[in-house]
Amino acid sequence: MPESHFVSPYDAIAALYHRAWDDWYLPAALPALERLFFSELAPGARVLDACCGSGHVTRELVIRGYDVTGLDSSASLIAHARQELPEAKFIIADVRDFSFSEPFNGALSTFDSLNHLLTYTDLCAAFRCVRRTLCTGAPFFFDMNLEEAYEMDLGEWMRCEREGYLGFTRGIYSRATHRARTEIVWFERQQAPTSARNRDRAPAAPMAVRAAEVSEDARLSALNRDRQGADPFDETSGLWRRRDAVVEEQCYTVDEIDEALRRAGFGRIERFSALQAGVTHSIGYGRVFIRAFA
Repeated sequence: MPESHFVSPYDAIAALYHRAWDDWYLPAALPALERLFFSELAPGARVLDACCGSGHVTRELVIRGYDVTGLDSSASLIAHARQELPEAKFIIADVRDFSFSEPFNGALSTFDSLNHLLTYTDLCAAFRCVRRTLCTGAPFFFDMNLEEAYEMDLGEWMRCEREGYLGFTRGIYSRATHRARTEIVWFERQQAPTSARNRDRAPAAPMAVRAAEVSEDARLSALNRDRQGADPFDETSGLWRRRDAVVEEQCYTVDEIDEALRRAGFGRIERFSALQAGVTHSIGYGRVFIRAFA
């Protein structure tokens, strides 16, 4: 299928996403994948990884010998996936509007990716596209966050640090609209220019502060000073680059999810809590795991 081109909120933070969440979701969710998806498909099966991101779960599919195609609307995330997994196929496309000429033996969409569809109409459209690509009887496995998960978003800033990267995220949830909003501010270390001014200068680092202890203006001001009082974002030093992104998700009820699947033409629908799926990590709190058959 021809590739589409979108501006995704993940484009600006693709490098941080690829590194910071590389070893978080998959190890925690692997028991659910083992019980509810891998057990249904033999190696060599054609598998669609819908909303694959930078390929964290796709890598596991490749290791297990599946013929994998990954699909995502973020060109930057797909670029990382292609670099990491040249043996897999990746397509830039909208999960609400795609098609393939050859059917798949199974499909999955992990890490609450489908919560990024902000209307019920969009959710139904995505389910229809997945259903059309599947062989009769093929499994579709996915997980979504429920309200219990989003109610943990208390507006407090969380710090995430990897070599060369420093990020801050906070989640805000509205019960009135069932809309979750994640704000992301992150800094990437840049190569400093070689000059007499900074040749021997130690790399600066953004100051991390607890948002609960300072006002918003003070927090942003602190993020723009390093520990020695220098400005790490000074254009002449080029030490750090700041990026900002806002990612929204929509909370659906299990009844809405079930109805959308039925409207798309799925038959048997099975729902599992995290514990039922074998997920004991905190990532499972408020998360539902679903397996539907085409």
